[in-house]
Amino acid sequence: MKKLFVIGGMGAGKSTASKALTDQGLPLIDLDKVGHDVLKWEVVKEELGETFGDDIFDADGEVIRNKLAAKAFKTPADTRRLNRITMPRIEESYTDMIREYEAAGTDAVIVEYSAFKNRESSLAYSADVVIAVLAPTDVRIQRAVASGFDEDDVRRRIARQITDADRIEAADVVFNNNSTKDELYNKVLTWWQSYQD
Repeated sequence: MKKLFVIGGMGAGKSTASKALTDQGLPLIDLDKVGHDVLKWEVVKEELGETFGDDIFDADGEVIRNKLAAKAFKTPADTRRLNRITMPRIEESYTDMIREYEAAGTDAVIVEYSAFKNRESSLAYSADVVIAVLAPTDVRIQRAVASGFDEDDVRRRIARQITDADRIEAADVVFNNNSTKDELYNKVLTWWQSYQD
């Protein structure tokens, strides 16, 4: 089963690139969503509370993601603390999902991976193709703020991510998304058709 990883900074257009492929019938594993799901695990909530304080929970004991983000992305050390708690659980869920798709005889799966650092020491070590979606930082900030994120939070998150130069170096395919969603969608579709031939 082919594993196609879509990487890119916040607001770069990963979701549009992924949609072009899921519209062709490929299943999607969105690692951000997997990350949100593991925040519901009791063991994860317990460790997060001990590390970041109980004010990250709502009245029902669920994680308030923007409160956690405000603390977890404050410094690189805080981000590492978050990753030590969540990443092993995300990896466990991801591995289970991959096994299920392989058992079902799926030909290819898309993996959207915001927290990508490199191919060697990450979930992408098993990638058949790494697709990087790039866009200028100011455009990415505008897009993320337009979709409801706080600008300071966006800037902090972008500062914690690798650079586009690093993404280009790690990628097999690079798409520059400095135009419209439709244009990116069509570029990805064209690539997918040629990749299958």
